Amino acid sequence: MAKVIAFAQQKGGVGKTTSTINLAAALMELGRRVLLVDLDPQGALSAGLGLNPMALERTIYNVLRQNSLGLAEVIQITDDGFHVAPANIDLAAAEIELVSEPGREYLLKEKLRPLQGDYDYVLIDCQPSLGLLTLNALSAADGAILPVETEYFALRGMELLFGTIKKVQARINPGLRIMGILPTKYDSRTLHAREVLEELQRTYPEMLLKSVVPRTVKLPDSTVAGQSILKFNTASVAADAYRKLASEVEASE
Repeated sequence: MAKVIAFAQQKGGVGKTTSTINLAAALMELGRRVLLVDLDPQGALSAGLGLNPMALERTIYNVLRQNSLGLAEVIQITDDGFHVAPANIDLAAAEIELVSEPGREYLLKEKLRPLQGDYDYVLIDCQPSLGLLTLNALSAADGAILPVETEYFALRGMELLFGTIKKVQARINPGLRIMGILPTKYDSRTLHAREVLEELQRTYPEMLLKSVVPRTVKLPDSTVAGQSILKFNTASVAADAYRKLASEVEASE
């Protein structure tokens, strides 16, 4: 059965989508079968894998809105072999349209169920908010990875995110666990970044992952190229960081 992992963080620009793509690439490098689910109306994950979200006739939005449409029917396979359920701006309407739907927090979980045996991992890229779409992701997930940029403003919303996860655990998905906090955009040359990482280590010693994603221009360059960093610059420190993250995820089984 697939292990479902949600990348959640209400603050944007923390490397959430980049980390979702590159963890998938690192797991695929290990021979794992991975499905990526884009649950952000911005469609950044879809675009980052070389798809044109606006050219797609059916996306995850249609799956959530149509009972008869299965998730398998919208999955795209990219040139690099990624399996992705894409999203585009249509998904923004789901927050409003699904609000009166019975069992609205479980829609994604129900759609994933028929594919559980087809993949080893399902990675969900959440939107940068704690709305209904993110609740769907956390409801469906076995674990959550929380990317945090190593700068002070990124730390301020952590308790709000933890509060949301605790409510989900209590009311919706008691099996959900926090797999770890992932420090991103780390520049060891700056005192600021080193102090923030030390603060994370002091405040969340049991939750902090060992993997630390460095700040490097190679990561946004790889996104523009529609490739993972493991293909774009396979020997880079960023590629090694995501390989280390994949090993941590595998070890947490």
